[in-house]
Amino acid sequence: MESDLKMKPQSNWRFLVYYAALAGVGLAGILGPTLSGLAAQTQTTLQFISGLFVAKSIGYVAGSLLAGRAYDRWPGHPILVCVILGLAGSLALTPLLPWWQILMVVTGLVGFTEGGIDVGTNTLIVWEYGERVGPYMNGLHFAFGVGAFFGPLIVGQALQWTGGITWAYWTLALIILPLAVWVMRLPSPKPQVHSEAQTGALNVVLVALFVACFFFYVGSEVAFGSWVYNYAVRLSLADEVTAAYLTSAFWGALTLGRLVAIPLAARLRPRTILFINLGGGLLSLAIIITFSASALVLWAGTLGLGLSMASTFPTLMNLAGRRLTMTGLVTSFFFVGGSLGAMTGPWLIGQLFEPIGPHTAPLVVLGAVGLNCAAFIALILYAPRGATTE
Repeated sequence: MESDLKMKPQSNWRFLVYYAALAGVGLAGILGPTLSGLAAQTQTTLQFISGLFVAKSIGYVAGSLLAGRAYDRWPGHPILVCVILGLAGSLALTPLLPWWQILMVVTGLVGFTEGGIDVGTNTLIVWEYGERVGPYMNGLHFAFGVGAFFGPLIVGQALQWTGGITWAYWTLALIILPLAVWVMRLPSPKPQVHSEAQTGALNVVLVALFVACFFFYVGSEVAFGSWVYNYAVRLSLADEVTAAYLTSAFWGALTLGRLVAIPLAARLRPRTILFINLGGGLLSLAIIITFSASALVLWAGTLGLGLSMASTFPTLMNLAGRRLTMTGLVTSFFFVGGSLGAMTGPWLIGQLFEPIGPHTAPLVVLGAVGLNCAAFIALILYAPRGATTE
């Protein structure tokens, strides 16, 4: 990687700016830890305000689909600048809105811009590095985890120093805003063009099984990361500041796991890594549910779940590359499936959390991981001729 960077100094700057942009998306993922504050701000309940997850995911789906077309038609960096500015502006507005209707729209805009940044950085880094993108792509998702780790910490500090969430959102907006200037100063990479012979026929069943895996994985990850804060506070296992740190610990473990998984990915087959990940996730959730009165077990299970989930997304992408001809269309299906999971999981917990109780949160996540296991086993069993499951 170092020799590549020496040969292409422009690529070095693009590499860094794409990492920073996706880290900004990770930073912006603080909806879960701020959900109680937003409910108080709009004078609504947690059950009602959890609809923000739906609004954000709808925006993300729309942003992903539109951005994919836009990056194919126009230079990438001006588009990336626009969505970065949109993300910073919508974050700054979020703590100022006492009307839930307007807050839903602005949260949808947050999701829309996050989708544009997510698709943009993943697409542009492939165009820049081509066949050498492997380590850069792993680093890109590691950068997202770094942002997701620090986001809840900023929320915790804001709660500790100001007693509210306003400065958490404003701090994130101020961090993200300068990235637009950085991107604007760099030329866009040239898009890759694929011929019909390269794209091949679409295996609908195989694509659907991969989409199901992304749906249940992202749904379980986002559901746990979004609700572990409220779960810990409601069961008196942590105060508000400590619960924010617990959320950060989950994302920190996930980030560390992605770093550790980079050398492991070169030695283990994708399906082996995925079996280990899913088994570790089931075990971690089982101990959280079984020993629900222990704060220590909650911390241990949270860290274990983060480490177990860490490499699932990039490993699924790696496996998909071995089983399918990867096109922009196929990749967009994966992101849309993941986004729908990110909408469904947290929303379902929101509907059950107050009427039934906080114990429903890890149970819903456990169900999602179990369904992910079923979808993955079906994917392995479904092996069309000429495909490999290695």
